[in-house]
Amino acid sequence: MNNFELYNPTNYIFGKGQMEKLGNLIPKNAKILLAYGGGSIFKNGIYESVMQNLKGFDVTEFGGIEPNPHFETLEKAIAIVKEKKIDFLLAVGGGSVIDGVKFISGATNYKGNPLEILQKRLLIKENAVPFGTVLTLPATGSEMNSGAVVTIAATQEKLSFGGSALFPQFSICDPTVIESLPKRQIQNGIVDAFTHVMEQYLTYPHDAYLQDRIAEGILTTLIEIGPKVVEHPTDYALASNYMWCCTMALNGLLNKGVPTDWATHMIGHELTALYGIDHARTLAIIGPHLYTVLFETKKEKLTQYGKRIFHLSGSDDEIAKEAINKTVEFFHLMGIDTKLSQYTDDYAKAATFIAARFKERGWNALGERQNLTVEKVKHIVEMSY
Repeated sequence: MNNFELYNPTNYIFGKGQMEKLGNLIPKNAKILLAYGGGSIFKNGIYESVMQNLKGFDVTEFGGIEPNPHFETLEKAIAIVKEKKIDFLLAVGGGSVIDGVKFISGATNYKGNPLEILQKRLLIKENAVPFGTVLTLPATGSEMNSGAVVTIAATQEKLSFGGSALFPQFSICDPTVIESLPKRQIQNGIVDAFTHVMEQYLTYPHDAYLQDRIAEGILTTLIEIGPKVVEHPTDYALASNYMWCCTMALNGLLNKGVPTDWATHMIGHELTALYGIDHARTLAIIGPHLYTVLFETKKEKLTQYGKRIFHLSGSDDEIAKEAINKTVEFFHLMGIDTKLSQYTDDYAKAATFIAARFKERGWNALGERQNLTVEKVKHIVEMSY
């Protein structure tokens, strides 16, 4: 097992009726920026509940944070935070809103050009504005980690950043919020969490046995509950397991002591930036093709995955190949298309464009073995057509 450090200071507050604790979690006399997305919180009662529990606080609202939050939008929020001397941020939303607030948190007191945080993937370790979250859409795990992704609309780039100062101080996670979500968002959340686990699991054999079993437990649970929770979002047992799986998939626990990949995400981000495709759906488009192109170096773990998750039998090659097929079948069962051509007619330029962009950034060796070249990236995207 590799050496590791485990640090996660987020106070994770889970279950029904936890919103009533909100006012006690924020420092008294704090000046708050309340950030949210497109306004769904006004329709499902969450906004009213939040404001009821923020009585007595000085609250400034900032709405309109996009799915895949735009740097250009977040710049406006940063200006408000500085102008009004706001000292606490509250994200009410899903991963995009939380990621946007992480950027606001880290960029407000940054001395240079905030774009550098994204372009140079800087680590924010100090001087961040403290923030908390009220989770409304389980998917990304951003409610209990210190990473985030922001889109630069001007250049069509979707870039990640993070740092130890960007953990939420608290996250209120009530599974009943999914009752009002569209099916598409729940489908996305399941596949997003599933692929988060795969990026930390589907690498090569190692001796961190417990990490594998935890990962397999999450994958098995997502396969079991995924189709059911889409159809029955009011079932609390399904909803609570769904939310907890999404958090556990990317709260930092699974990657401790093990090799990780993340190339599927890096390629998928480009598809979102280019075409506006939902994040989870880009992962479903890219993941299976990446496993195929890197088959020989992922075969041992694919075989383990096939045996333990899908109970397959046969030769290692047969099991590994069928495991990829079973993964695609699960994505289809979740209502997720897995071909780029099913999302856009303008797909033919994608492979060349993404390969050129990776080359410009110096991303010439990706994946757990650093064997994913720009040429292989191009091939993976071409396979997705």
